[in-house]
Amino acid sequence: MQRNNVMGGGLFHRKSLGRALWFAATVVLTGFVSSSAADPGNAWNAWNSPHFEGGANTMYSSFSERPKFLDPGRSYSSNEYVFLAQIYEPPLQYHYLKRPYQLTPLTVARMPEVVFVDADGRRIQDAGKAAHTIYRLEIKPGILYQPHPAFAQSPDERNFLYHDIPDTANYRTLSAFEHHATRELTAADYVYQMKRLADPKTHCPIARLLATHIVGFADLREQLSKLRAANAPVDLRAFDMEGVRATGRYTYEIKVKRSYPQFIYWLAMPFFSPMPWEADVFYDQQALKKHNVVLNWYPIGTGAYMLTENNPNLRMVLSRNPNYRKEYYPSEGAPGDAQKGLLVDAGKQIPFINKAIFSLEKENIPYWNKFLQGYYDVSGVSSDSFDQALQVTADGEFELGQLMINKGMRLASVVQATIIYIGFNMQDPVVGGDSERARKLRRALSIAIDMEEFISIFLNGRGVTAQGPIPPGIFGHDEGDNRVNPYTHFIHQGAIKRRPLSDAQRLMEEAGYADGIDAKTGKPLVLYFDTTDAGPDARSFLNWMRKQFAKLKIQLVIRNTDYNRFQQKVRQGNAQIFRWGWNADYPDPENFLFLFYGPNAKVRGGENATNYQNAQFDRLFKQSETMANSEERLVLIDKAVEILRRDAPWIWGFHPKSYSLHHAWLTNVKPNLMGRNSLMYRRIDVDQRSDTITEWNQPTLWPLLFLLAAFVALLIPAIYIHRKSRSRRAIDPAPPTPVS
Repeated sequence: MQRNNVMGGGLFHRKSLGRALWFAATVVLTGFVSSSAADPGNAWNAWNSPHFEGGANTMYSSFSERPKFLDPGRSYSSNEYVFLAQIYEPPLQYHYLKRPYQLTPLTVARMPEVVFVDADGRRIQDAGKAAHTIYRLEIKPGILYQPHPAFAQSPDERNFLYHDIPDTANYRTLSAFEHHATRELTAADYVYQMKRLADPKTHCPIARLLATHIVGFADLREQLSKLRAANAPVDLRAFDMEGVRATGRYTYEIKVKRSYPQFIYWLAMPFFSPMPWEADVFYDQQALKKHNVVLNWYPIGTGAYMLTENNPNLRMVLSRNPNYRKEYYPSEGAPGDAQKGLLVDAGKQIPFINKAIFSLEKENIPYWNKFLQGYYDVSGVSSDSFDQALQVTADGEFELGQLMINKGMRLASVVQATIIYIGFNMQDPVVGGDSERARKLRRALSIAIDMEEFISIFLNGRGVTAQGPIPPGIFGHDEGDNRVNPYTHFIHQGAIKRRPLSDAQRLMEEAGYADGIDAKTGKPLVLYFDTTDAGPDARSFLNWMRKQFAKLKIQLVIRNTDYNRFQQKVRQGNAQIFRWGWNADYPDPENFLFLFYGPNAKVRGGENATNYQNAQFDRLFKQSETMANSEERLVLIDKAVEILRRDAPWIWGFHPKSYSLHHAWLTNVKPNLMGRNSLMYRRIDVDQRSDTITEWNQPTLWPLLFLLAAFVALLIPAIYIHRKSRSRRAIDPAPPTPVS
């Protein structure tokens, strides 16, 4: 019995060793099997892919800052518009391809009818004499909302299933609701949304501006404010706004004060998207609020896509709206678009892509490496990757680097309708005011702070030095003889040059600050720069800023603070010098010039962050504000810009130039600075992407095979010795057991 036990133990160990070998081999084979399962026909790319839908018609992109508001009445941030513009649909949109930017219908059947009326409501032709302007809109019938539980009704359609949820209910996501439904978009939904903009509960960031233009907006806002303060129940359907009304199931009109041509641009902004009353009732329930099932988290729209996953700590997912109507890719574009392949899909039904997955990527380098492997379809060009991505041509322009060319990548670049500036608080006793002394100090600093150097050092040349407030591509941006700010630059042999430092030093002397000494006090001039910049990159920038001021022997004190505190200081007029920027809401010079209009001063609640005041500029601004683009308007704009250049409330900074790369399998890509609903126009060649990723990401298996072979080589002698030892013990009888 003893021998059998020993032999039994030998059999057990040999089986264990065999299982170990089988397991090791299985590990290798499982890699191939799992790859094939993850992406059929592509057995390689799942080894290191961050995605699990390799063969799907899905676009992969990223975000670095979580969206806070997905309510179109409250959101006013570009990182939120990336999602909002795919989900919500205002009546108008910007043509995807045409340049200059051109408004076209989105949900309306045609462009709005614009009617001018006098004080008695009689129609007139002269816009300049109009007391009001009426915009009449007709939406297309048959447009449906995305599936949503807010629309779900009982079989007899007498009751909504989820409009009276008990407070004890435990709904944590929209997917937890069994029933989802839809309904047709109506004109009343657009009217309802405009009432929401007036409601203080919505916290619309442009409510003050809307009140100055839309008839009855301010009155309704005041009425709703009193009710909200008293915690009274409010059903917006029961309230009227004088200047906004539905005139039929598919028609509505908006009345604005006087003639205001720029208002039509507002009709392409997410603020003016429709909102069904059912959504307001649904999301206003305590049972949902306690689990953050709210409109800011779960939007509801008629757009080509719907938000099916909102996990801002991991990823955001947009999926195709199954109720989306038939829309088609543009059949015409700007000159050169056909040659670039942007009209290949002309007239075809959109959207082309079924899903877009946006993954959280806080660091540039990991994102860039994944992009190079093909796991992201599009990428910006950060400072870290700039030299790898682009190279400088003989004429100073940028083109794709050789590595990018070898990978078949494509480059898209555009000067953004944005200005980044350094502002002076015009209420400050040193740098502000209308005195010649302060004006010359501001102009001296405008020369000394070398924005060309800043663009070269910190942006890798990705910017254009601003000569005034209006960016390229916007009416009023001068490309002719007046394209140069004569106070800071001049033209030499056709090139724009910054004025020499000696000009700035001369202005300092004339202002009474020779060699950085205040002639009135005999003390060195000390100025203060308020900023939110922090971290290693910020340290380099702030050191550079100190050096710029030191050119004029001015001591610069940095006052760093968080963004909320910074905003408060600017709003209260307590900052002296600061850096800020402005993105165009719409392609009109009024959207930039209003940043200097006196009544819009930040201390009065407006967007004039420097609190600049100039009566002559204000008159020119009001004259040109409501004019259509014309030579007459351009003359007024040029005069207004000349005043700003002379007074220098801003150091004019730069207009950023953005570069983006996309792989060859992503087509129909054209930067659109005004329209953000670009996802539905883009197409992905899924097979090309799958094949290319396979080629670029073939795993190196020999180290694993080598380790397996070494493991087997070590096991064979061990097995041999083990078996020999057991055989010997089986042949030699065990010593007899002593008998007591």
